[in-house]
Amino acid sequence: MAKSNQTVKGVKTKEKGYIRLFVQIFFFTLVGLIVINHALEESGKGISWLSSASLHAICPFGGVVSIYKFVTTGMFVKKIHESSFVLMFIMFILAVGFGPLFCGWICPLGSFQEWFGKIGKKIFKKRYNNFIPNKYDKYLRYLRYGMLALIIYKTATLGYLVFWNFDPYYTLFNFWTGEVAIGGLIVLGIIILASLFVERPWCKYLCPYGALLGIFNTFRIFKIKRNPSTCISCGACDRACPMNITVSKSRVVRNHQCISCLKCTSEYACPVAGTVQFATKGGE
Repeated sequence: MAKSNQTVKGVKTKEKGYIRLFVQIFFFTLVGLIVINHALEESGKGISWLSSASLHAICPFGGVVSIYKFVTTGMFVKKIHESSFVLMFIMFILAVGFGPLFCGWICPLGSFQEWFGKIGKKIFKKRYNNFIPNKYDKYLRYLRYGMLALIIYKTATLGYLVFWNFDPYYTLFNFWTGEVAIGGLIVLGIIILASLFVERPWCKYLCPYGALLGIFNTFRIFKIKRNPSTCISCGACDRACPMNITVSKSRVVRNHQCISCLKCTSEYACPVAGTVQFATKGGE
């Protein structure tokens, strides 16, 4: 009977894993099609049923870096559209409720790193995502807050997107257009290489938008919660976490690096039902 129950749980876990993968593929494909269509629009060959917006117009972080200029002048930073503001507020609302779902489920660059990292997992197995000693890693993770502050300050004072020349997200979807800067290609190349050793290296150490959304983990409504009374201390939740968060030592995960991927929960990794949950109550 126990073996039968384990089999059923394994099937359900796979099904739920496929749901997240489908969502990731959907948004990756959607962004790709929008970028291609934008390029076609410029030559009069656009796809009629698809948005002709540029990549800047569908990036919620564009709204964040435009806040100062919009408040002081009523205008947007060059290349940023009002749609970025709309998306920014939608992502903030989602983050208040569920944390950085954008990072774990929607962001195409995050998904790309995760998929590419599977090669590293095949090569290094248990060593993968454990190369950087914790005594350095715990400090490196705050670099992204410095990146966030620098980008917001520079964009506010200069009035244009200072980051796009180095933006791996923009480069990933525009490398074929000839519009990307060499700096962007270098950064993207480093991220791809680093993904063979570290899961989601950009998300962990440098992503400014991930840094901002990570703050919502301290007060979001739905949290990752662990029930100590049913926990068997197997460490499955820790091993499943792509961001190396020690879930097994927390009653409630408030770590700023959590991306709400849910991989650590009893629906995915934890072998004990109801022990690690995405919920509003319990675990306090």
